[in-house]
Amino acid sequence: MNNFATPFSRPLYVMLKPIGAACNLRCKYCYYLEKKDLYPDSNNYIMPDHILEQFIEQYMNSQTMRQILFTWHGGETLMRPISFYQKALKLQQKYAYGRQIDNCLQTNGTLLTDDWCRFFKENNFLIGISIDGPQHCHDKYRKSKDNRPSFYNVMKGISLLKKHGVEFNVMGVVNDYNVDYPLEFYNFFKEIDCRYIQFAPIVETIDGELAPWSVPAVKWGDFLIAIFDEWVKKDVGQFYIQYFDSTLANWVGQKPGVCTLAKTCGHAGVMEFNGDVYSCDHFVYPEYKLGNIKNQTLTEMMYSPKQLKFGTDKFDSLPTQCQTCKYLFACNGECPKNRICTTSTGEDGLNYLCEGYYKFFDHVASYMEFMKNELKEERPPANIMNSSLVDVL
Repeated sequence: MNNFATPFSRPLYVMLKPIGAACNLRCKYCYYLEKKDLYPDSNNYIMPDHILEQFIEQYMNSQTMRQILFTWHGGETLMRPISFYQKALKLQQKYAYGRQIDNCLQTNGTLLTDDWCRFFKENNFLIGISIDGPQHCHDKYRKSKDNRPSFYNVMKGISLLKKHGVEFNVMGVVNDYNVDYPLEFYNFFKEIDCRYIQFAPIVETIDGELAPWSVPAVKWGDFLIAIFDEWVKKDVGQFYIQYFDSTLANWVGQKPGVCTLAKTCGHAGVMEFNGDVYSCDHFVYPEYKLGNIKNQTLTEMMYSPKQLKFGTDKFDSLPTQCQTCKYLFACNGECPKNRICTTSTGEDGLNYLCEGYYKFFDHVASYMEFMKNELKEERPPANIMNSSLVDVL
């Protein structure tokens, strides 16, 4: 059944941007700082209190589930004071009506303090930390406004999270540089004992040309394979890597945990500091604006014909090469923002990362089949580590 046939049977997600595109860093590959250009008349990008309350009330009212997740994103979220989030928590309770509320906040980690970490621990926040691997990888592109490296301050922030027992995971951007260090990248996260690891390939264009920091497509596949081979030998069930979990989910016919590999998209929007709602965090452009919370409800915008079409277009617009690919079920054409290439027959809409993904799926197919069978028999997928399949690695 199409996911959009019964839209209210699943959670609605709208990521919140309380500080808009403002940030204390100037990461070379950042795609979001330019979003300030959408609001040239703004003196600041701070979300007003009335917009915050309107969002929380509408967001809570739009949910049909007992558990509600708020996701705070930037820019840099910690450029708003603790008092802002204290106010948000009070508003959440005001409109909760007995439902469970969870909060996830993404940060670059450089502004973390003891006070912040105590607040997160006391209020059960899950913190996402952006870090691109060991120091030489991270500091390649993630620098301050005055071009200073940020690795030391991020690691200091992670130490504070650990000190206060705050749950966290990591998000690492894979670019043209750190893609050459897959095992060093992976082992770094294991060394800091991060059990939940997300990474994302950077694919950006500048004036129609591929940005130099974009990850080479084939190397992206090699990167995934190198880490997978290490993980499948000894870390299954111990370290959770979003891409591998999502690949297995697609293999068994379940919804993947990462939207890029899902068949449809559009259920996760984003709201800017002034109440403007867009189809997706990667599609904050005028043509993808759904409206403003001051004039329309989140439910009206997120379940509008425009947004539903945005979601189904992901699959419906695939070129023939993708439609006939044996790994269509695993990839689903990946993210539409990366469909900047043409097929061998000249059709538009081929994903830039296609070659890398195909190489990865081809490599892991037998392992995924094994784990799929283990799940079918109600046995743990971690049994793969004791199978003959890993002997050849």
